[in-house]
Amino acid sequence: MLCIQDVVQQAIATGYLTLEAENQLRYILQNSQYDAIELNAFVNLQVAAMSGQVRQESREILSSQSMAASLN
Repeated sequence: MLCIQDVVQQAIATGYLTLEAENQLRYILQNSQYDAIELNAFVNLQVAAMSGQVRQESREILSSQSMAASLN
């Protein structure tokens, strides 16, 4: 099982958070115990996403779906 820090490191290194990685984070946060270091890594990922350093696959999918719906 991956830890939050592993998922965050991968996303920041690639600049991209996949749906799979988002689901892994969601699972870890809901079903595991984590410490302040892990929580801080998650916050760092949120900051990176908000600043545009990391793109989110889920947001890109929503954006493309919204765009397609507005064309219909």
